[in-house]
Amino acid sequence: MAPHAGGDSSSSSSSSSSDKYKPQDAVHAALTMGALFGTGGLFLAAVKTSLEKKHVGPWAVFSKHGNIAATFAAVGSVYEFSRVASANLREKNDHYNNAIAGAFGGAVLGLRAGRIPAILGYGAIMSVTSAVFEYTGGRIQGAGRNPDVDEFERKEMLRKRYRRPVEETIAEIGEGRSIKLPGYDERRAQRLKEAYGFEVKPVCADPERA
Repeated sequence: MAPHAGGDSSSSSSSSSSDKYKPQDAVHAALTMGALFGTGGLFLAAVKTSLEKKHVGPWAVFSKHGNIAATFAAVGSVYEFSRVASANLREKNDHYNNAIAGAFGGAVLGLRAGRIPAILGYGAIMSVTSAVFEYTGGRIQGAGRNPDVDEFERKEMLRKRYRRPVEETIAEIGEGRSIKLPGYDERRAQRLKEAYGFEVKPVCADPERA
């Protein structure tokens, strides 16, 4: 009995250790996100430069509108660093990390205005938006499917859950039109007799039933 108990404790300890939070590299995540956001900001700067009415050279992307790319890169870096750092400190991956990261990222975005109300306002809006987005699944099309659930079993479960009894369906649309339950010919003959006063003998084309 003792070895069996020890095996259970070791398996439970290994399962609990596998469920523990794994720390992430906040600096690497911040640099990666900053590069992605910076690239997007650089693209917007290039578009804005191309729409200039005056003739400007290609370096105007950096000299005239380079602050757009810098702002995007700063927001992305601060947001991702704050999110990962918060997750490492709290040892949890939830929407509160996104709320904290959104507050810092929005504050950086509000620094362009140079006013405290703008910093607080941008931070609050981005915090709430980021937290709600993560809380509702973190996907535009909704929460993702559970990878541990087999797709065939999931569809079978949905069919069983929303399948209507055939008797209920026939009661709404009626018999006929190739929808026939056992005893249909007898019921049809009875209806004809009640409606027109003559008896119709059901004829079956199946030689085994005939």
